[in-house]
Amino acid sequence: MRIGIRGRHIELTEALLAHVERRLRFALSRFGQKIRQVAVQLTDLNGPRGGVDKQCRVTATLSPSGRVMVEEIDAALHTAIDRAAERLERSVVRELERRRET
Repeated sequence: MRIGIRGRHIELTEALLAHVERRLRFALSRFGQKIRQVAVQLTDLNGPRGGVDKQCRVTATLSPSGRVMVEEIDAALHTAIDRAAERLERSVVRELERRRET
């Protein structure tokens, strides 16, 4: 599973990149080869004005086809990342269960 991380109006420090990768690998490791890649976009929506504006958008590309996307917004970037990872795990489970039923 490849993980790509991009930031808009946010400095991507080594610690932040490590946190994102660790959380996503923990949440998605049980799916193995069913997830080809994960794209993460971290954004500070309001810039320096502050407020509840840190966004984490995660898109998982499934194998052989399909995508699952979740988005979380919070005042703290780490909280948004953690919640997005949890929601992505649940969404991938639901999507894979749907595929098994058909």
